[in-house]
Amino acid sequence: MSAVDLSLGDPELTMGEGVRRQFDYWMTVYKRTWRSTVISSFLSPILYVVAMGVLLGGFIEGDPDKLEGATSYLAFVVPGLIAGHAMQTAVGETTYPVMGLMKWQRVYDSMLATPLQVRHLVTAHLAFVAFRLVLTCGVYTLVLAPFGVFESWWGPILAFLAQVLVGMAFASVIYGFTTRLNSPEGFGVLFRLVVFPLFLFSGAFFPVSNLGGVGAWVARLTPLWHGVNLSRMFALDNITWWVAGVNVAVLLVLTAWGWWWSVTGLTKRLVS
Repeated sequence: MSAVDLSLGDPELTMGEGVRRQFDYWMTVYKRTWRSTVISSFLSPILYVVAMGVLLGGFIEGDPDKLEGATSYLAFVVPGLIAGHAMQTAVGETTYPVMGLMKWQRVYDSMLATPLQVRHLVTAHLAFVAFRLVLTCGVYTLVLAPFGVFESWWGPILAFLAQVLVGMAFASVIYGFTTRLNSPEGFGVLFRLVVFPLFLFSGAFFPVSNLGGVGAWVARLTPLWHGVNLSRMFALDNITWWVAGVNVAVLLVLTAWGWWWSVTGLTKRLVS
């Protein structure tokens, strides 16, 4: 059997079985690397919230009319910061790690020498990213719950799901972007021209209406704004359901399209 035939894997292997066969690998990776993520995943974001929400927020008047229903700047900024952190976590897990598995460590090549197919590799990697998002956003939410930033008992749950969803939307799209890069130089452009501007201007720190008419509509077209808006509406129990439906639909479509784009990109990179 040729190398290409091997890389195509076993067409009869189901998605669930293919992902399950990689479970040990990803858990082993996490057991060996989780200590390196403690500061970036948990400590730094919490310090960021304390600095922005508690200290700086003490100088900002808690006007619900100006803060999208929030009675304090802390309550306003927390849902947006968690959504923004979900984006950053997802991007971090689908840039250099994916490049390493393809280009430097060549782990994907060894996986494709088994009955696994490209779709199994992509889905399992994204499932691991989902695990990281659940853990990071979940701990983040639990730590901040005593600060009184949530207006209902169910709000944090729906906000948490929104944060994981926006993270997965970015993870799937950025994964596909990474599969089409030949060198890590493109990541510098991605972080400087996409990730950082989105983090600053998608409503996490201030209402996008402050950007003016055109700027506000541009911000509302970004995926992160949909996640921030969804997270904040649920956290503050200030929900416009048709807007929430649009937010969810946009993020789901991006996640599904990103998965397809990732599978086609990795197939071209490793099989074609």
